[in-house]
Amino acid sequence: MKKTVSILKALSDQNRLRVVAALLSEPELCACQIKELLNVTGATVSRHLALLIQAGMVGSRKDGKWVYYRLEKDNPNFQELIHWLKREFENSRLVQTDQRMLDEIGSCDKIEMCRKQRRQSKQ
Repeated sequence: MKKTVSILKALSDQNRLRVVAALLSEPELCACQIKELLNVTGATVSRHLALLIQAGMVGSRKDGKWVYYRLEKDNPNFQELIHWLKREFENSRLVQTDQRMLDEIGSCDKIEMCRKQRRQSKQ
């Protein structure tokens, strides 16, 4: 029962659902890309990702100073849930808008994006 509560809690927030939707369309995203997509602080992104990781829905890998996040699509416990979420996201205007934004974010240089975010957070 605890695992179910953890998953439902992780999915009970619109921004966390947006992260899941983004990770359904992208193999992985770094924290600065997710921050750019959601337009929230780094601390908020960290809290959202922590809940998704705790639920076992998101995994991460470190590559130098970058941490990349991915959806645990191959986890058999999430197969049906992922299929249901995909169907739900198909008609979401917000998810469609986010997808266009992800296309823009993906074309940006990650190093420059992170520098810009750091400068903005110091102001």
